[in-house]
Amino acid sequence: MLDVRSMVVEKALSKKPATVKSNADRLDKIFAKHVFDREKMFRYLPKEIYDALVDVIDNDAPLDRSIANQVAAGMKAWAKELGVTHYTHWFQPLTGGTAEKHESFIEYNGKGGVLEEFSGKVLVQQEPDASSFPNGGIRNTFEARGYSAWDPTSPVFIIDDTLCIPTVFISYTGEALDYKAPLKKALHAVNVAATAVCKYFDPDVKKVVSNLGWEQEYFLVDEDLYMARPDLVLTGRTLMGHDSAKNQQMDDHYFGTIPDRVQAFMKDLEIQALELAIPCKTRHNEVAPNQFEIAPIYEETNLAVDHNMLLMSLMKRVARKHGFRVLLHEKPFAGINGSGKHNNWSLSTDTGVLLHAPAKTAEGNLQFAVFVVESLMGVYKHNGLLKASIMSASNAHRLGANEAPPAIISSFLGKQLSELLDHIEKADKKDLFDVKGKKGMKLDIPEIPELLIDNTDRNRTSPFAFTGNRFEFRAVGSEANCASAMITLNAAVAEALTNFKQRVDELIKKGEDKTAAIIEVLRQDIKTCKPIRFDGNGYSDEWKKEAAERGLDCETSCPLIFDQYLAMNSVKMFEKTNVFSLKELEARNEVKWETFTKKIQIEARVLGDLSMNHILPVATHYQSQIAKNVMSMRQIFPQEKVDVLCSRTMKIIEEIADRTHLIELGVTELVEARKKANRIENEREKAIAYHDTVCPMMDKIRYQIDKLELIVSDELWTLPKYRELLFIR
Repeated sequence: MLDVRSMVVEKALSKKPATVKSNADRLDKIFAKHVFDREKMFRYLPKEIYDALVDVIDNDAPLDRSIANQVAAGMKAWAKELGVTHYTHWFQPLTGGTAEKHESFIEYNGKGGVLEEFSGKVLVQQEPDASSFPNGGIRNTFEARGYSAWDPTSPVFIIDDTLCIPTVFISYTGEALDYKAPLKKALHAVNVAATAVCKYFDPDVKKVVSNLGWEQEYFLVDEDLYMARPDLVLTGRTLMGHDSAKNQQMDDHYFGTIPDRVQAFMKDLEIQALELAIPCKTRHNEVAPNQFEIAPIYEETNLAVDHNMLLMSLMKRVARKHGFRVLLHEKPFAGINGSGKHNNWSLSTDTGVLLHAPAKTAEGNLQFAVFVVESLMGVYKHNGLLKASIMSASNAHRLGANEAPPAIISSFLGKQLSELLDHIEKADKKDLFDVKGKKGMKLDIPEIPELLIDNTDRNRTSPFAFTGNRFEFRAVGSEANCASAMITLNAAVAEALTNFKQRVDELIKKGEDKTAAIIEVLRQDIKTCKPIRFDGNGYSDEWKKEAAERGLDCETSCPLIFDQYLAMNSVKMFEKTNVFSLKELEARNEVKWETFTKKIQIEARVLGDLSMNHILPVATHYQSQIAKNVMSMRQIFPQEKVDVLCSRTMKIIEEIADRTHLIELGVTELVEARKKANRIENEREKAIAYHDTVCPMMDKIRYQIDKLELIVSDELWTLPKYRELLFIR
């Protein structure tokens, strides 16, 4: 049998880094080169149009359609200079990816010829149809209208020869069919609620902005090895594969020297990202072999989400240029770290960061405490919903495994902040307080300066940890749209802040001093949200038991976790904040259940195919080879000698027979389980059936395959192994 795997591996090892132009001393020239940012707006738009558009972006002023034609003319003039011939409304449907439908600038001129046209009408609104995208029953097949509408707060950008216009995507009857529309509503809700609370402390505050800094983890795999693994190609993860003898146990990949080929990829990616105004800041090796991370400077949340979606698309294109494939699946390889996308979230005003301590005054520190506690209130009240916002068929493999946080939402605050909240809870109403900043740590090394130590440590097992001036939502999956988590988090915090203000105002109306009223309500909320605070080991069995006793959501079944979206308190919260209607929530849950089912369905079919057409033929071929060897030995040696010499071989033959039988039996049962589940019409019940019956069967089949990989001849095994997939040289 031809050793195809060895040929593929040898080809992968022979690849050299691609040549990439240096970005040194060119940042000011390349940053936002392909973005219609304020500098371009000022250059290509009349002064009054520029001022009107900036007012829309900065102050939430309504967009006046009368300026659209002049804005479109300016965009077109800029784009034409860069060779653009097409435009598209770029949106984020419920598939979790992005979508675009390209239109050329060509229009008839009425004289038998054509001209290049780009009007304000097509800039502001289009009807892309897009009826095949998931909608959860909001749109019927015969009712195909769907509208995309320009989001002027997210800059227009250029990819190749196409002008991309970030938009929302809604149905003919107004329901959101995307992630951007509800995200913008959630950001508006937290702005209104937080600004109202800020005015207790600073009447001049005009606006509160939600900020996001995502940390994108990903794996790189050589393209030739990737193409030799049908499971990676079709599902994004390996459905089989025994652990490599060496993986991440030595911690030598983490923050190690970046391989030359990967460095070339990263450099190319950064240049193209900077040209699109994605402010890439950090790059490094992650813990698992072949795992890496890229992270930007913090941005306003809506823009940060757009940039992350754009970057994920860009990563895939650039990787192929360098002979790689990017894996964004949360758990592409068993037994090593999965990939997350930590969402570092904070709130800021035009006067500073609300979650930053210490402040210059005691009143400023009180404001800090209010926003920390009300953030915790939102997380506590909706901990199950927050888990649902980050849950998926792929992220379910990651949560609670290999350094990923568990599937129980809790918040780590650190000793100092915990002591502060305990102090407020027990203190006198007028007992204001200080929050210590960074303290010094001197090392016994003369050449090393004093280190500044943050007022909180880190807890790697905490899904929602306070890390100095922000909360780090660590449970978000690497391939997820950040908007899902940010919609829920910002809406939940908006609800908590609104409730806080209502109760404080009631006390003030009764004659209570403002500061005393704030502290009194703050103390109540510190007590209420105490169950969400946990600084211990989130992996321990003791915590699972304690979390249940605290009333936290401990459900682990992905389809059942989605039920949280339709819980009464979730529906009320989304309706009060005007983020989702009940109809939209029901539709989105239909999409979530259906997506879960389809992903497992595809994986099960791929596993069955690989088992029957790759694994069993290879195993039985090897079995035949060694069986022939035993028969030959019998012709040469006496029976008693053969029994001794071939005892190990006979055990292997028997083991292969047992395991191949179990695999064949398992695949038959898997097919029947899928057929039975597919007959269920209710999407929720179908998803539950796939989770409860199909997934466990797949695990059992994989176990047998991974055992066979250890005993079948290496030269016969057709699929690249973990030891080959996981180490870029």
